[in-house]
Amino acid sequence: MTCRGDRGRKAGGAAAWAIAEVTAEVTAEVTAEVTAEAVAGAAAPIGPALTGGTLRSTVAGIDALLWDVDGTLAETERDGHLVAFNLAFADEGLPWRWDDSRYARLLTVTGGRERLLHDMADRADAPMAVGERDRLARRLHARKNADYADLVASGAIPLRAGVRELIDACGARGVAMAITTTTSRASVEALLRLHLGERWAERFAAVVCAEDVTQKKPDPEVFVTALRRLGVEARGAVAIEDSPNGVAAARAAGCPVVVTRSRFFADAFADEAAASGVIAVGPGLGSRAGWSPAVMAKRGPVASLQPRTTPVDLDDIADWLARWRPGPLSQVGDSITR
Repeated sequence: MTCRGDRGRKAGGAAAWAIAEVTAEVTAEVTAEVTAEAVAGAAAPIGPALTGGTLRSTVAGIDALLWDVDGTLAETERDGHLVAFNLAFADEGLPWRWDDSRYARLLTVTGGRERLLHDMADRADAPMAVGERDRLARRLHARKNADYADLVASGAIPLRAGVRELIDACGARGVAMAITTTTSRASVEALLRLHLGERWAERFAAVVCAEDVTQKKPDPEVFVTALRRLGVEARGAVAIEDSPNGVAAARAAGCPVVVTRSRFFADAFADEAAASGVIAVGPGLGSRAGWSPAVMAKRGPVASLQPRTTPVDLDDIADWLARWRPGPLSQVGDSITR
């Protein structure tokens, strides 16, 4: 998924255009939808900051963290899905193979089955009939999911640096979490059961996957659904994303966004225009170095214990959020959840 040099600059411009276009198209629709429906409460995850059955955040300004999965929790696209797609092609006896460059282009299409159909449209050896093509895509996607689960179970796909620490910190400090992905629930289950244990879902107040929505990112439905289940306003729910489609979806729902660059989208936010409206962009949660805006130095006796190579923490995100407000996206978020 890596784009370099001129391709990186083009990717940055394309990301800016895509985010602006999608946000403009869907914000009015999302505003009407969320305003029309009452926000429902959600079951609180296990954690020490529970009061009367309701999770209470002890971090100023942050009511919830909304986690993307692929590329954000782990480098699943590079180390998992791409490998599994190629295994599925071989299992099916097809001569197809996606390299990094082709897969990077296909990642502009959200959803595995949709990605397969998009690829088949350019293949002379793909089935011509629409129904036959769809059946092949479904069969390949099922094979891919099985191969992906095997790869995850083998330990080939670790969580990205800093992810586990931030998840644990949310539990300790009463910050609700949600999974907000349009990948399949089976893929999410395989990854998080391995890394967080059999009771992984109890850490999250909401788990929203592809099966829970009718539209995939960049449509904001996954975030709208999560906000409704959490019972929080968009302006207090920070989305953590790695892709332009994910950022566009979160922004359209009114959520502030932290971008953790992943391999296939390493240069997607290369210029300021591409990252407009995002509260922070950086190389990953595992280091406090390399972020824009820069992580603020810790004050007092803890300063010496917080070198820039330590993971990003909740206080860093709260600081970015405080510096971002008031801004254009906070106004959008207010109008959506008011």
